This record gives sequence, C-alpha cells and structure tokens, in this order.
Amino acid sequence: MFENKVAKSGLITLDLEKFVEKTEIVSFDLKDFLFMELILKEKDFRESLKEFDWTSCTNKIIAVHCSTDAIIAHWAFMLVVSHASDYASKTVFGNPESVRLSLSIKNLEAHNWAQYDGKRVLFKGCSVEQLNPAIYAAATACILPYTERLMYGEACSFVPVYKKSKQPKAV
Repeated sequence: MFENKVAKSGLITLDLEKFVEKTEIVSFDLKDFLFMELILKEKDFRESLKEFDWTSCTNKIIAVHCSTDAIIAHWAFMLVVSHASDYASKTVFGNPESVRLSLSIKNLEAHNWAQYDGKRVLFKGCSVEQLNPAIYAAATACILPYTERLMYGEACSFVPVYKKSKQPKAV
C-alpha cells in the first residue's frame, strides 16, 4: 500500500497566482493626446478627453501613463481620472505591468495571513503564468510573522526558505 507522505505532513501549498489582479487593465497613454506626442496643449487635450470613447473602459482598470519623455503637468493626470471615474472600476498611475503588480501586492497585503500561524507553508513554484519576483517577496514579508516554516517549489521537491527560531529574539 502506498502512503501519501505529503498529505500527512500538514504542508499547505499556496499558489500566489491567485493573488494576481485579474481585472482587465487598459493602457491610457497620454502621448496619444499630445501635440507631436510631446507637447500638452490644454485646450486640445481637454477636447480630446471629452471626445474619447470612455465606454471602452467600462468596468476595467485604467493604467494612466505617458510613454514619451514629455513633461506633463500633474493636473493632466487628474483630468484623465476625473473623466474615467464614471466608467472605469479603478484608474491608477503607471503602465499596465506596474499597475498589475501594485494591485497584486495590495491583494496579498489584504489576505488573512494569520490563518497560517504555526503552519508549514509552501509557495508553489510553477504557475500558469510567470510571476514577478516582487510577488514572492511581498508574500514572504506578509507570512513570516505567522508561519512555522516557509518553502518554495513543489511538495515533492522544495527549497527551504525560512524556519522559525525556537529562541526568542533579543531585545
């Protein structure tokens, strides 16, 4: 008879992919609204924002950024957010990749990590999508106050990352 040692070990496997922001993120690049992709003309900019089809952003996250080296006044970003507010689920400054990472880390921070108090936890190493190392770093920072042991990889082959010391920390 075969014995499932992994099941008996009490090891909890966490796939950090479940914390990755799944809402569609729409890139809103200000360069497309600038004269020669470099110069902000207030009147033209305001008119372009009024004419933009904001319904294309309904229930999506908008990543507001400028991909050129243009100098953009702060109020321009504020104006985009004010126009998008009736359509987008959220409007965030940054390119789509940085916005997804930032929101994913917020998802991690909002998770109830106390449920892993005194437990042995394995952060799954192979996911469907390649995760940014910042996700693993943020999750590690969140779980360390609670977990007894933290590992990375797969249950059959893991890398030990952390083991809680039995000695109290010196003050």
